[in-house]
Amino acid sequence: MKRIFKTLLNDIDVVFEQDPAARSRLEVIFTYSGVHAIWAHRLAHWLWRKKLYFVARFLSQVSRLITGIEIHPGAKIGQRLFIDHGMGVVIGETCEIGDNVTIYQGVTLGGTGKEKGKRHPTVEDHVLIASGAKVLGSFTIGKNSRIGAGSVVLNEVPPNSTVVGIPGKVVIRDGIKVNRDLDHHLLPDPVSDKFRELEKQLEALQKEIEELRKNNLPKSASNHSVKEG
Repeated sequence: MKRIFKTLLNDIDVVFEQDPAARSRLEVIFTYSGVHAIWAHRLAHWLWRKKLYFVARFLSQVSRLITGIEIHPGAKIGQRLFIDHGMGVVIGETCEIGDNVTIYQGVTLGGTGKEKGKRHPTVEDHVLIASGAKVLGSFTIGKNSRIGAGSVVLNEVPPNSTVVGIPGKVVIRDGIKVNRDLDHHLLPDPVSDKFRELEKQLEALQKEIEELRKNNLPKSASNHSVKEG
């Protein structure tokens, strides 16, 4: 019982660390859908482990209707998970989530097809997954990594990495301290960076073409005069 109370208290305390809008424990207990979804899942997961599959699924679906967050009762969730504005979050059956993980709205931790066995991602400790990101498949998101908003991740992510884009690409890895308080909407965008690089190249080519035209104009005009004479 003491362990259960400590887990529930951790679920509340992490909200105060991650959300500056939280004012009181009473407010968190009664108004935070992410906390409600996690608590319902902890009970559903206990029922799932007791092989009460129908009751566990029924409870998870009731929680989904109330919170807008779908967590399969088979998923394994560690301590101090923070789901912020969790509408549309989906966590699959064989998903495993470590401690101190942050998930924003619209995130999917799903599979890629009808394969059997382990088919959902494993998210290690201290990972941040930003709004709208899709992590699909049976692979690991390494510790202290960040997944940028709207990214689609289909492959393994090493620890201490930042992933952005569609498909997701690692843009920061090791050697740089990962700051979980980073504004996730300001993560680097390799697609936009590539477009900016192409624009600069086009501008440079246009300048070269203009210079060539200017340099060749007198010669062309001279040849034309000779022909007329």
